[in-house]
Amino acid sequence: MRKGTSGISERYRTAIHIAREAGMFIKRNCGLVRSVTMKGCSNLVTDVDRRVERLIIERVRRRHAGDAVLSEECGDDGREGEYRWIIDPIDGTTNYFRSFPFFCVSIGIVQGREVKAGAICDPLRNELFHAAAGSGAFLNVKRIRVSAVSRLSESFLATGFAYGGGAHSCANIRRFERFLKASLGVRRAGSAALDLAYVACGRFDGFWEMGLHPWDTAAGWRIVEEAGGIVTRFDGTPFTLDADDILASNAHIHSHLSETLEA
Repeated sequence: MRKGTSGISERYRTAIHIAREAGMFIKRNCGLVRSVTMKGCSNLVTDVDRRVERLIIERVRRRHAGDAVLSEECGDDGREGEYRWIIDPIDGTTNYFRSFPFFCVSIGIVQGREVKAGAICDPLRNELFHAAAGSGAFLNVKRIRVSAVSRLSESFLATGFAYGGGAHSCANIRRFERFLKASLGVRRAGSAALDLAYVACGRFDGFWEMGLHPWDTAAGWRIVEEAGGIVTRFDGTPFTLDADDILASNAHIHSHLSETLEA
């Protein structure tokens, strides 16, 4: 067995279990938010975000005590373990707070600089998207693949806008307009992790966004690639977790998407 394989396999199973448990916690607490604070001018944080984050970190510590953790609300724990868990307790908090049914738990596992496994749980639809390097991508127990759409004019796309507007949002409005004219349609639903999962299972043919963070993209990146898709930066160069932009697609339309974004 290759070095590190068993470690990833064990952690992959743990991530699936924790994502499901965290998803059920979120579902049970829908409509029960007790407090809301703001990060910046429009980024909400609820007490449920913090409670589910604590639940996830506690489960990770119980099973893999030496691993490092980077999470949206608590930040980097400063550990230097071989493995790092990258956690978004609720991706789509504003949706969750307003009872708009598009949010999820996202958990990625990094070894070195490579995302080795990821799990994304949509508790309202009982959908768990997950993948490990070299093992394929799955929706619950069913293997998934990206779509076969090869024409930009027939593509169904997704995007998002950075909190607080600013230069990112202004630039993306122009891109949004281009794709509205060039594609079958564009959706902006408010959860980058779920958008990536939807590319992986063929619901969307492509997704782009700027101003994201590692906890938004880590799990989805691995799931898209294991489903046969491609993930890069806008200009087609390799994507990294600290990149300022992301482009994910079924691979067939990737160059067309990149050209339109860079025009």
